[in-house]
Amino acid sequence: MARTVTALILREMSTRYGRSPGGYVWAIIEPLGAILILTVAFSFVLRSPPIGNSFVLFFATGFVPFGSFQTLSNLIARSLRFSGALLSYPVVTWVDAIVARLLLNSLTQVLVSYIILGAILSLQADPVTLNLVPILEAMALALLLGLAVGTLNCALMGLVHVWDQIWSILTRPLFLASGVFFLYDALPKMAQDILWYNPLMHITGLMRQGFYPSYDADYVSIPYVVGVSLVMLFFGVVLLGRYHRQILTS
Repeated sequence: MARTVTALILREMSTRYGRSPGGYVWAIIEPLGAILILTVAFSFVLRSPPIGNSFVLFFATGFVPFGSFQTLSNLIARSLRFSGALLSYPVVTWVDAIVARLLLNSLTQVLVSYIILGAILSLQADPVTLNLVPILEAMALALLLGLAVGTLNCALMGLVHVWDQIWSILTRPLFLASGVFFLYDALPKMAQDILWYNPLMHITGLMRQGFYPSYDADYVSIPYVVGVSLVMLFFGVVLLGRYHRQILTS
């Protein structure tokens, strides 16, 4: 399995990043560009960010975990499509395809996050006191949730051909509802009661807790995020284990 996964990783590295000018540079430019656009747009509307003094750091601490989740879940959801031709060989299984994408893109997202946040921190005029525990927890939860959602969607997209479009429509408000550019604490009580059930709201709050010592995200529930992720991952694995041959031939 290790040799098969390694071969799939090398294949994806050469096809996804090796054929485009700039290669891996785009993995850094895309999230950085989104953060800068948010910074410029909101700096005209607000005098200061909801917490701290830097718009760039505030949006980065929300967008980085959200972007890691979104990128990983989208790529894992299309694992069988991407490696469909190779899955006809007995030595290559659907588990190999998902594990390869998980390892490569998790490492990529961690490295990209480190570069972006490190660059922003190095340019800050005021020193920032970091708490690494919640930062690492937030990134781990974002990747776990991305794996769970991606695995479940991988099965559903293969079984329900319009699920890709349905999921795209359902998740369009997700960027607005995940605490990327606002704090959960500043919302009305009714909105809090609804958005608490969004696991990404917990992840962005946990990430900001690591960058802002004065911010106490007491609403964050790590067991809730882990539980939701494991339930979705369980159903995704069960569906793929039972129907992966049907998905590959459909």
